[in-house]
Amino acid sequence: MEWQPLAQALFPQGYSISAKENFLSGTAQVEGATVSIVGTTGHTPIGVEIALLQAQAILQTVREHPGRAIVILVDTQGQRLRHRDEMLGINSYMAHLGKCIELARRQGHRIIGLVYDQALSGGFITSGLMADACYALPDATIRVMGLPAMARITKVPEETLVELAKSNPVFAPGPENYKRMGGVADIWSGDLAAALAQAVQTASAVDERAALGLARGGRNWSQRVVTAIVTNSDVAPA
Repeated sequence: MEWQPLAQALFPQGYSISAKENFLSGTAQVEGATVSIVGTTGHTPIGVEIALLQAQAILQTVREHPGRAIVILVDTQGQRLRHRDEMLGINSYMAHLGKCIELARRQGHRIIGLVYDQALSGGFITSGLMADACYALPDATIRVMGLPAMARITKVPEETLVELAKSNPVFAPGPENYKRMGGVADIWSGDLAAALAQAVQTASAVDERAALGLARGGRNWSQRVVTAIVTNSDVAPA
C-alpha cells in the first residue's frame, strides 16, 4: 500500500507529511490532537542515514513537544546490506534509534507502530517492534527471516521448516502469525482512523507481548520464563 492513501485513511482530520528519499516525517491530527509521524516507504532498507533521520525526528518531538504521541509507519526490507554501512557500524545506528524510541516512552510519549506494507529483519525490530504496541494491515508482509535463509543458517531442511510453519507461528511469516506471537497487537481493517485513535488512547508502556503470545497460543514459554525469573521460581509446565 502506498503511504499517501494510507495517510488519507488514517488522518481524515488532516496531516502534513513529507517523503524525502523514502523517509517519512511530519504531523497529523488524531481525534483533535497532534501526533508526530515518523516512518519509511518504498520498501527502503534502513541504512545509517535513515536510522539517524528517524532518531532525530523522535528526539525533536521529545524536546519540542513533550507528551505528544508518535506514530511509526513501517515499510522496510530490513537493514541495508552494504559493506559501507557495516563498516560505519549500522548496528550502532539502529541501536541508537531503538534507544531514542525508549527515551520517548520514558518521557511519557505514547508510541504506536503500524506495518502498512513490508516489515523485515532489523529494520522492523528497531522501529515497529519498539513501539508500545505494533499493528498491521491485512496484506502486510512481516518476517524476520525467510524460510530459505533460515534453512541455510540452521541447516534444517527447508521442507521441514515449511511443515513446522503450518503449526508453529515462530517459523511462519505474515501478520496473523505475528499476532499469535504477540508481536502484532491486532490487524486493522475497516475504519483505520478509528482504530488508530483507539490505539493511541489505550497505549501502555507495559510490554504485554509475551503475555499476549501465551494467551494466543503462539509463544508458550516466553511469559512462563519471565514469570519464573521475576518470582525466582521454577518454570511452570505447559
